[in-house]
Amino acid sequence: MIELRNVDVTFRTRAGTIFNPTYVKAVQDVSLSLFQGETIGLVGESGSGKSTTANVMCGLQAPTSGQVFFKGREVTKRTAADRRQIGRVVSVVFQDPATALNARMKVEDQLRDPLDVHKIGDKASRNKRVRELLSMVGLPTSALEALPGQLSGGQRQRVAIARALALNPDAIIADEPTSALDVSVRAQILNLLTDLKNELNLGMVFISHDIQTVRYVSDTIIVMNGGKIVEEGPARQVLENPTDDYTRTLLGAAPSLLHPTSLAG
Repeated sequence: MIELRNVDVTFRTRAGTIFNPTYVKAVQDVSLSLFQGETIGLVGESGSGKSTTANVMCGLQAPTSGQVFFKGREVTKRTAADRRQIGRVVSVVFQDPATALNARMKVEDQLRDPLDVHKIGDKASRNKRVRELLSMVGLPTSALEALPGQLSGGQRQRVAIARALALNPDAIIADEPTSALDVSVRAQILNLLTDLKNELNLGMVFISHDIQTVRYVSDTIIVMNGGKIVEEGPARQVLENPTDDYTRTLLGAAPSLLHPTSLAG
């Protein structure tokens, strides 16, 4: 569905001057492909380039160089029509649902908003879709009238996931979707994302600094360090036989907060 070929992203920093600017390479020569029904775990510490890479994949960030393909068609230099198309089929679940959701809008309005913006269906079909979305993420219909501040962190993230599913996307990019949640609800959200991916045959990019969390949801793990991919392969292979020292450091430094049995079922 999405392919990056030799992508670089360079940012101008504030440290330089007008006449002597300084730059930082956030992403360097990154190539990867996301297929339907596959989950890629994108792992690395803060500043490793993983979120910038994901932003290129979903169209929020243009690459400085390299190529981006969407369903086989190059969209490196995106037109407005390209952005609308990608926005409909690639959705993002952000780290903190408290800031991702509008604090002044009821849940019902937040779930209907993407349908209104893209002019999908009539009023009755939109209302029906809103209730379907709420059911898909395991929330009662009473949540429709709630404001985000009246919900728990886990419930807010469920609303954010439901909103990401509103337009029937082909892929979801989940950027640290459990790091702002209590440990007790992280497994629930991971289970929900995994179940939805399987039921809807979604492609998914799961971004995290915790390689032990990513292991439970990923088919493929990509490890990034300093803007570069330093290791890539099937999840079991990367976890059981890492070839890069940085991957070994991540495995040793991040004991899992989730026991495997907590993700059963």
